[in-house]
Amino acid sequence: LRDKLIQGIMDKIENVRLNGHPTKRLPGNANFCFEFIEGESMLLSLDMEGVAASSGSACTFGSLTASHVLLTIGLPPEIAHGSLRLTLGKGNTEKEIDYVIDILPGIIEKLRALSPFKENWEGLK
Repeated sequence: LRDKLIQGIMDKIENVRLNGHPTKRLPGNANFCFEFIEGESMLLSLDMEGVAASSGSACTFGSLTASHVLLTIGLPPEIAHGSLRLTLGKGNTEKEIDYVIDILPGIIEKLRALSPFKENWEGLK
């Protein structure tokens, strides 16, 4: 399910970066950075759609600051602030993965249209 989630997001959304190794990763973890997005707005939008997510590591749960890990590996704050961590457990279903893959592109598109970063930032790719 994790691989389906990653592939679906990478296929449907432009200017997204998968953080971490593409295959050597925890089985229930997917972490992305979305260009031109403020993480707090993305989390609120996902929450309103019934999706629980985080923008940082599990050890900084509840913090809205950019991930210190992403900053340490060299991502600029503008990109690190657009991070999204999705974790999966035994209880997650394929239907839930499909739901996230279906709603996330619209959320990202809406937030990018409002973003002050978009005009001033070069792409990740």
